[in-house]
Amino acid sequence: MQALFVNQLTTLDFSYLCPKRGLVGETWLVDVVLGGELDQQGMVFDFVHVKKQVKASLDNLSDHRLLIPLKAGATAITHNQEQIVVSFTTCHGKITCSAPAQAVLLVDAEAITPELLTPFLEDAIQPELPDNVTTVELRLYPEDIGGAYYHYSHGLKKYDGNCQRIAHGHRSQIRIFVDEQRDQSLEAWWASQWRDIYIATKEDLQGSFSEDDVEHYRFSYTANQGYFELSLPRSHCYLIDTDSTVELIASHIARCLAGRNPDKSIRVAAFEGLNKGAIAMYSEPSAG
Repeated sequence: MQALFVNQLTTLDFSYLCPKRGLVGETWLVDVVLGGELDQQGMVFDFVHVKKQVKASLDNLSDHRLLIPLKAGATAITHNQEQIVVSFTTCHGKITCSAPAQAVLLVDAEAITPELLTPFLEDAIQPELPDNVTTVELRLYPEDIGGAYYHYSHGLKKYDGNCQRIAHGHRSQIRIFVDEQRDQSLEAWWASQWRDIYIATKEDLQGSFSEDDVEHYRFSYTANQGYFELSLPRSHCYLIDTDSTVELIASHIARCLAGRNPDKSIRVAAFEGLNKGAIAMYSEPSAG
């Protein structure tokens, strides 16, 4: 048997539910190894098709979706062909989400980890491959980030693509420069404020309610793919005046930090997952 490999075939940006952490935005890289017999071209599988077909399958399955661990013990699901409603109990309070079925992935596992998600994805991809490809091995892993980073979830209702889904997310590093000098302590502070956060647009806030003495926010909107609704503990929400594109997130961070550092120039590089993001610069004069 022969095998071929493609490292960093794709990047999966998604959110998942965790009993301890709540709603978690995540970014994982994917390596793939395909094993089997050589075809008439002397190949296990054409690299062009690996990069198109296998990547597309992985993206369609889990990219920009909310992943639900069905065996977590705190999960209740109701659904029809078009809409899924999830209720999930965490240490911080209850999370509920109503979304089109294509925005959610139900995983038959106790938790969403690379080790538990890998066989699920391998089994889903195998039937789509040619008969001579007999094995699929995936490796899922987070980016090795040397500095500060945060996990965030959001939804972009005006976006035509899958970013419109109300609960998808990213694991993102941040770089902050004060008067063009990198300030890693400030990066670490901001990242600590946004640990496992849901960044929401104020106009999408439909109200608040208390359950088990925990205050919750409820958000909803209708986008091209359908109706989306999400409620989660207020303590894990961060409201902004604008949409939550990475450009507007970077601008928001820069303005906030400039307000705390008058007469200083602030430059923020906010990442959205792996190797992409936005840069914003801001300075606010002192009152004097």
